[in-house]
Amino acid sequence: MAASSGRGWWTEYRDLTQDRLRDLAELEASATAHRSFQWMYVPGLLQTRDYVAALFDNSDPAVSVEDGMRFTEFRLRRQQVLFDEPTPRYHAVIHEAAFHMHFVSRKIRRAQLEYLVEVSQLPQFTIQLLPFRSEMPPSTPGAPFSLMDGKAPSLRTVHVEQPVTSAFVSSPDQVREYTRTFNRLSLVALDPLDPEELHDDSSYRLVQHLLYIL
Repeated sequence: MAASSGRGWWTEYRDLTQDRLRDLAELEASATAHRSFQWMYVPGLLQTRDYVAALFDNSDPAVSVEDGMRFTEFRLRRQQVLFDEPTPRYHAVIHEAAFHMHFVSRKIRRAQLEYLVEVSQLPQFTIQLLPFRSEMPPSTPGAPFSLMDGKAPSLRTVHVEQPVTSAFVSSPDQVREYTRTFNRLSLVALDPLDPEELHDDSSYRLVQHLLYIL
């Protein structure tokens, strides 16, 4: 990473995005594995184009249509890291609440769920849903976060989403704590999304229920 020029595709958006967003894109591009927890939104690297566009359309009236389109393209470009070789592993735990938020239309939420089922069948993806009915306390953190492994253990970094500005955490003690938290979340969440699994504790069973009620 020290030898990298840092001039990736994200530099094309220097006029639009804040430094922290470009830093995030660069960190994602260098990661060998991603672990993400979200409780209000579908994780950014898993969002469909329509889902992303709806979020930007409803987020800030001051953002022009043109800038909204470029923000959307920026997020979609970030997603490409999950499909490029060498393919990184991606593990997401998503709270059921994310699929009940009405700032995204019912049609878009349904399509988003179907997309999650689609990508879950690729070998690099592990997607779990954390249901409202969980009987075990997940020790849920106050903010969504992503834990990214680097090519060396010392490069493991946590990206924490906060209202004013996001934070990058690399202190070994804090990284270990976030790692334990994610492991706890994945333990409490339903079994990974798999269309072949329809038992009561499967994420796919919950997806089927959500598609039925939406």
